[in-house]
Amino acid sequence: MTAITVELVDEAATLILGNDLARAIIKGDLIALSGDLGAGKTTLARSLIRSLAGDHELDVPSPTFTLVQTYHTALAVSHFDLYRLSDPSELDQLGLDEALEDGIALVEWPERGGSLLPDNLISVEIFHKGAGRIATITANEQAASRIRRSLALRGFLAKAGLPETLRRPFTGDASPRIYELVSNSKGDDLVLMDQRAAPAGPPVWNGKPYRDVAHTTNPTVHPSVAIGEALRAKGFATPKILARDLDENFLLLEHLGTGSFLSDKGEPVEERYCEAAELLADIHTARIAQHLKTGAFDWHIPDFDRDALMIETLLALNWYLPYRLGRQASAKERAEFIAAWDEQFLLLDQSRYGLMLRDYHSPNLIWRSNHAGRQRIGVLDFQDALWGPNAYDLASLAQDARVTISPEIEEGTFNAYAARRSQTGTIDADCLRREYSVMALQRNTKILGIFIRLDKRDNKPSYLAHLPRIEAYVSRTLKVAGLARLSAFYADMGL
Repeated sequence: MTAITVELVDEAATLILGNDLARAIIKGDLIALSGDLGAGKTTLARSLIRSLAGDHELDVPSPTFTLVQTYHTALAVSHFDLYRLSDPSELDQLGLDEALEDGIALVEWPERGGSLLPDNLISVEIFHKGAGRIATITANEQAASRIRRSLALRGFLAKAGLPETLRRPFTGDASPRIYELVSNSKGDDLVLMDQRAAPAGPPVWNGKPYRDVAHTTNPTVHPSVAIGEALRAKGFATPKILARDLDENFLLLEHLGTGSFLSDKGEPVEERYCEAAELLADIHTARIAQHLKTGAFDWHIPDFDRDALMIETLLALNWYLPYRLGRQASAKERAEFIAAWDEQFLLLDQSRYGLMLRDYHSPNLIWRSNHAGRQRIGVLDFQDALWGPNAYDLASLAQDARVTISPEIEEGTFNAYAARRSQTGTIDADCLRREYSVMALQRNTKILGIFIRLDKRDNKPSYLAHLPRIEAYVSRTLKVAGLARLSAFYADMGL
């Protein structure tokens, strides 16, 4: 077990600790609160619950008489007070085990639970120390690591001049990156980015793990900083970096807003997609360098090479095919799949390669109606960018993985991009169309595998709701692209 000590100079510090603990705990955690009377255990509990609820005005009554109070927050919280427990066996009747299966448990007077409390709990003891308090947090190394990371983020915020800002959950993605919202002294929202390292995983391709072959999930904020600065220097709207810690991989970013590319009914607005296509054409003609220099470091954008292209498409063979057909791909099928894709990859012309943002679609584009020109659309989530086919990002936009794009809007988006590129020089429309089809199929093939992997391996079934859309994009692309060899293979998978 590991012990962490935190000085609490006043009640505000106790509230901040509760806020920081809320950002560190995960489903199945039991937090046991003990210590001196009047030391702030209830204050800490309320702050933690309110932080999980995202509502710092939430009424959090003491469960002294009810023994347990449940809150249906994003991470369900059961708040236990065992002071009036006559026997530890009564814990079974209170539903502690069920609480830990569904969320987390916060337990005051844990000593009355005896040996029925799990050994791997997170113990928080608060004692008086002079005019202030001191909290000692004891946990196993896995939980202690999460808590230390959260406290380090608080230290980063303090250095940025925001020592008491409350951290709030923000939108996430399928990566190890964590995003939170904080507010500055004016009440403006800012984005806190925590780039966490992910395990490399087992070797899957020529002795390398998937992450290294596909160039995903960079363990540093360096690409975020370098690519963001390069785009901003060309007049594009990426978040300003307000504070950075390149060692811990923390960034404090400007919040570009919440303007959507969708209508109030959740439907894509064609004019906005077309404008995003024109902006993408501007990015592709802005001559962003592959090797970027910043004041503190250099960043070389990795190539979207044949191995990266192939290992992404193989996600569908490894995950989607078993999901669809109920069996693994045979050696013959695997060889045919690789050979059919190699035919297409060999036709890609590297003279049309450049900065490939990789996820240029509606969740990462902010519509800013009060701006004009290149500033009208905010661009996010480019830290995994590669050096690859221009057509990839166009396919990412025109076949948006998160919202259904009709064939008409897809064609309008494609044409808007092509027209903008033709204004800045010659463009081979036939080559663009062919590479667009190949990249659309490659990207959606990858996504088929990723969505099944997120469900089966990572216990994130919500992504399956998007699966029919991706399947429809694959079928649409195969129908119009005339990729006969691949069409036959995909038909065998029911597409």
